[in-house]
Amino acid sequence: MRENLAFVSIQNMALTGCAAPNEASTEKTKRHTWRKRIGFLLKTNTSKSLLHLKKRSYRPTADDVQQWAQSLDKLLCHKYGKTVFSIFLKSEFCEENIEFWTACEDFRNITSHKALASKADSIYEEFVRSEAPKEINLDFHTKNTIVRNLHEPTATIFLAAQSKVYSLMENDSYPRFIYSDLYKEMCASARGQAH
Repeated sequence: MRENLAFVSIQNMALTGCAAPNEASTEKTKRHTWRKRIGFLLKTNTSKSLLHLKKRSYRPTADDVQQWAQSLDKLLCHKYGKTVFSIFLKSEFCEENIEFWTACEDFRNITSHKALASKADSIYEEFVRSEAPKEINLDFHTKNTIVRNLHEPTATIFLAAQSKVYSLMENDSYPRFIYSDLYKEMCASARGQAH
């Protein structure tokens, strides 16, 4: 039975664009890893000192964390929300999705044609080409369109691919994040700071 569950889990990851975890990674290891990475956001301090108030303003409020559950857009627009979601995706072995999405956001803001061409090649090499170090899950047509336009890239060369990756995150990773222990712990921590 357990072997069947592992097989189904690996199949589901293949369908969602996430890599299969190695045998040694467990739920406990995942929690420890993300707790370590976002420890500064989870720490609460009951002291009412001025120093504490200054530090607290750099952490998400309970309202911020609640807004993350409204939509993926709200989550990605918040500095810490995006960071926490990235850490969650890393624990799920599919951080390439948020990294690609972020690279595309940055890419669209480039104004120099030379810099645009250079960055387009870089994004293609890192995320799009077959066997890329952080290859994202794209269909042949979308990949082929990018390849055809690489010689003369525009700011919208990755738009279709970015949209597909966003949709994948929105429909798969984001709901899992909202129901994850990580998000629940962020909510509890933010509520604790409000007191």
